[in-house]
Amino acid sequence: MHNDKPTLPRRKFLGNLTKAGLFGAAALTPGALTAATAIAANPADEAPAPGEHAFLCQPYLQHPMPNGMTVMWLSNKPTYSWVEYGETAALGSTARHASAGIVDSYNNLHRIRLSGLKPGTTYHYRVHSKEIAEFRPYKLTYGDTITSDIFTFTTPALKPAEVSWLVMNDIHDRPESIPHLTGLNKDPYDFVFFNGDVFDYQEDEKQIIDHLLAPAGKAFASTKPFIFTRGNHETRGKYRRELANYFDGEYVFDRTWGPVHFTVLDTGEDKPDDHPVYAGIVNFDEYRREQAENLKRIVASPAFKKAKFRVVMMHIPHYYSGDWHGPMHCREMFGDTFEKAGIDLFIAGHTHRMGIHQPVKGQHSYPIVIGGGPKDGNRTLIKVKATEKDLKLVMLKDDGSEFGKVELKSKR
Repeated sequence: MHNDKPTLPRRKFLGNLTKAGLFGAAALTPGALTAATAIAANPADEAPAPGEHAFLCQPYLQHPMPNGMTVMWLSNKPTYSWVEYGETAALGSTARHASAGIVDSYNNLHRIRLSGLKPGTTYHYRVHSKEIAEFRPYKLTYGDTITSDIFTFTTPALKPAEVSWLVMNDIHDRPESIPHLTGLNKDPYDFVFFNGDVFDYQEDEKQIIDHLLAPAGKAFASTKPFIFTRGNHETRGKYRRELANYFDGEYVFDRTWGPVHFTVLDTGEDKPDDHPVYAGIVNFDEYRREQAENLKRIVASPAFKKAKFRVVMMHIPHYYSGDWHGPMHCREMFGDTFEKAGIDLFIAGHTHRMGIHQPVKGQHSYPIVIGGGPKDGNRTLIKVKATEKDLKLVMLKDDGSEFGKVELKSKR
């Protein structure tokens, strides 16, 4: 995941900053401030003042389900954090995360699951982070509480008749591409899928915030969830293992949403494991073999077999990507299962060459759609909508013009 682009402002969305927070002033120790304080959002290009408590990104939505949604965000100081939510702007309910009797606190990265929600229902929410200025064994001193604006989201219906989603890939540390590409879409959608290589490599937390979480939050992610899977570039760099902490979900999963069964795979690196650049510390061949065995179980499941449409999304395509080790091993591991199981659509990235490849006898019996690359004029947004009867995919170039489309009728 990549760096050399200007970062986006982080403070524009902040709401009021108060002292008492969830438990009121009585919960504060004598060392905490006692006067309520309010701050105005900084100008769009201004960073937080030194020492100021601030959010590092807007809240962003993860793991959408008919009965739940995960809200995540980051603050620049260790805090105790919670979410207020409800079916109206009056909110009324509060959620926090606890495990083994201990409530999450003194952390900067916040993940809170809202459970017991109603399917197909719009909820309002806002997040709060109360600074923990001092954390001693028998004395906890609170500082300022920062509060976001109120946002909304809608849970998926229990048995939706349709599903729509957007796909972006190969952004390569160009955060301005996220609002630009999502801004090309004028139609309703349920979620956004990042299909790998959002970054050049994994350097640190700031890169993840500035090049994904902040621009995505400002563009859509406070009101629409996104799903992320790795590309080969997300396997590189000293911070690569920590990347997964910033999402609520797995790189590899399958799920049915309305008429579509989704299978998402993690294709790993594109070079052999023993290539000198990996210094002997990767094991992607075995990782792909494990996924291949799991894929066989997925395609044998009732959910897969009953789905009106079967869609696979992964970063490296097993065709149209040259004869490098990664693509060829993906073909060896997954290709035969895709054919025998009868998938309907395959969506990938990686090549930086936008393409819609229709079925080819003896190779693949389903369309292979490959998104474009990071440079202006080569960026793409893929839009997909599926109903019980048909699936329609449109690939847009970054000037808003249509590159191509796929239209499928349900076989089941």
